[in-house]
Amino acid sequence: MLGHKNQTPALPGRRIRKLSNSDSPDLTSRDLYQTWTTVSVRYSDLDPNHHVNNGAINQYFEDGRVGFRLQRLTEVAGDTLSGFAVVRYSANYLAPAHYPGEVEIGTVVTRIGGSSYGLRQAIFQNDTCVATSEIVTVQIDPATARSVPLSEAFRSALAAAMPPEQN
Repeated sequence: MLGHKNQTPALPGRRIRKLSNSDSPDLTSRDLYQTWTTVSVRYSDLDPNHHVNNGAINQYFEDGRVGFRLQRLTEVAGDTLSGFAVVRYSANYLAPAHYPGEVEIGTVVTRIGGSSYGLRQAIFQNDTCVATSEIVTVQIDPATARSVPLSEAFRSALAAAMPPEQN
């Protein structure tokens, strides 16, 4: 039996927290995101149409995830840049981004599982949301490449990065 609206069935002894299905957050709203990273648009990021190309957009999302780990997880995980693997990634490209300028990448935790967690991200240039993404990341043992459970301290740090109404 589920005791909380954000729990879904999981392996025995494990709880999965996530944004409830009735919560359909607007991924293009700045209000959703808990952590921010700013990146300068480079001339080399442009395509022949003078728009930032999708490969650069995907790199900005990665820069946002690295920024998220450094800002939110360093104290509980030490080297937050190793021991994790992206197992699911999807992106929606909504509007062109331009050079020169900067983009801001917002990141929020949407799900905490036994060995994985979900993120949503959006890239904004000025007041325009240019792209959104959804990611699932799994903690792995680098020696075996197998998933390992998230520690309670790590889970707490992730929970602190969820939208306030979901904590």
